[in-house]
Formats: sequence, structure tokens, C-alpha cells
Amino acid sequence: MKKEITFTLNNEKVVVEVDPGWTLLYLLREVFELTGTKEGCGVGECGACTVIVDGDAVSSCLYPVLEAEGKNVITIEGVAASDGTLHPLQQAFIDNNGVQCGYCTSGMIMSAKALLEKKAVPTEEDIRTSIAGNICRCTGYVQIVESVQQAAERMKK
Repeated sequence: MKKEITFTLNNEKVVVEVDPGWTLLYLLREVFELTGTKEGCGVGECGACTVIVDGDAVSSCLYPVLEAEGKNVITIEGVAASDGTLHPLQQAFIDNNGVQCGYCTSGMIMSAKALLEKKAVPTEEDIRTSIAGNICRCTGYVQIVESVQQAAERMKK
């Protein structure tokens, strides 16, 4: 039996009928067609599905859809400005070659964004801790850490 939930998705209030057995990832990708949030492992180990819920980075593949009721959910599609201007994190990933195959990128950006919303001047350890749940097989993480550091600098100004 479907249930109606209401929440804010990328700064817009949405009302949607969901199956209580769905995950937030399923709702985002299959119902709202927001495919920037990726499914990697499906068990919360890789971070490809990371979104921000009420300021915290969460694995949407594990997040029960009914828990979204009344919450504020931000996906990678909600990070850039409404005019298409990239967020400093997105631009920094481009500038520092933090994007290679790109599969992990949206999750990395969401984890880093959640960090920078809480800590404007993170240490390298803070950054590495915030992305510890995000697996990248391409970059070795150096360019990703540099991207987050550069974004933090740009956001301070």
C-alpha cells in the first residue's frame, strides 16, 4: 500500500506517493529521474549514492524513503545555482582533475558539501574523514582532497 510523503527536494516542496519498501535512492532515480545520484554497491559501502538530508551526508541506497518525510534533501542536481553556475566545489573538481571516470564524483561532492556547510575551514584530515565512505578507483584521492581545499578557499571569499 502506497503512502504519501512531503519533503523538500533541491529547494522545492514535493508531495509523492511511495511504496514503504523503497529507498530514497529508488525514489530519486526512478520517480524523480534525478540520475546524478548513482547506485554503486547498494549496501552503503561505496558512497556513490550520497545525498544530503537535513545537512548530513547519507547513503541514499540505505535510507528508507519514509524517513524523508518533512526533511530537506539535496542531490547533485541541486548543487549548482539555478542559472547553471557551478558551485565552487563542482568547479574545483574540474579545475583540479578531481573527476576522472566520474562515477564517484556526485557522491564525493555531496560528502564534501556537507562538510563545508558545517566547517568552512576544514583540515586535510577533516576532508579525508568526510569522504572516507566514498570509494574512488581512479584518482588516488589527491586531486579530490585538493579540490575540496580549493573550494573551501574560494567559498571563504
